Amino acid sequence: MSAASGTSVPGRLPGPSPAAPLSPWAGADPYDAALRAGHGPLFLRRADGWLLPLEVERWCARADVVDRDVLDRCEGTVLDVGCGPGRLVAELAARGRPVLGIDVSEAAVEHTVRLGGHALRRSVFEPLPGEGRWDTVLLMDGNVGIGGDPHALLRRIARLLRPGGLLIAETAPVDVDERVRVRITDARAAAGSPFPWARLGTRALLRHARGWERAGQWTAGGRRFAALRSRGSRSAASSADPPKRTAVISSQRPRNTSAGSPVADR
Repeated sequence: MSAASGTSVPGRLPGPSPAAPLSPWAGADPYDAALRAGHGPLFLRRADGWLLPLEVERWCARADVVDRDVLDRCEGTVLDVGCGPGRLVAELAARGRPVLGIDVSEAAVEHTVRLGGHALRRSVFEPLPGEGRWDTVLLMDGNVGIGGDPHALLRRIARLLRPGGLLIAETAPVDVDERVRVRITDARAAAGSPFPWARLGTRALLRHARGWERAGQWTAGGRRFAALRSRGSRSAASSADPPKRTAVISSQRPRNTSAGSPVADR
């Protein structure tokens, strides 16, 4: 759903509430430009020159096998926070699942809608449709870092979920727990004001997730994930841990951590 459409998401969710001011990402021209082009280079850049590569090409592609495995674990209605160009929203919509993506980028919302998904240009900290009734919330592609305050983000997600609802988060491929201030850059120029961001490995996320129940941990394709369940009644069978499959964190190192590891600015 585009921000202007006003139509409701399939299923039982209401239409959007009035939009509030957006975060610094909304004015990050290199980010919108990269999404419209479908490729980078694009980075988060810290004041000391530290760069974190962003996987624009993967985000703009269709959902891959690792993504689809995550989506198989989703329950009921799904909210994709920081949906980017919408590959996950589009995949769930194609399966006939009620799903909404939110992103502060106009280009991201437009791309998601073109793929056949529903999306709003909105920050997770702004009023959202269906608050307290979502069955699953997704924080993929580093979006556990939104706002730079893991405790505040987890509290907000808990308010969006129904009691016993499921959060599936993609964590950093290395064991890290840090708060930084960054800008968006295409390696030529940074855009906008610095904004807070966080990088969390699985252990760090679990440390911050006080009051949540652990529902699974796994590694696939060099990417790491954790599932948490909000306080409340647990569903009889959690799709975060599919039948005949144990969701455990792998002890082996990711095969490719280049997209999750900072590189020096030379």
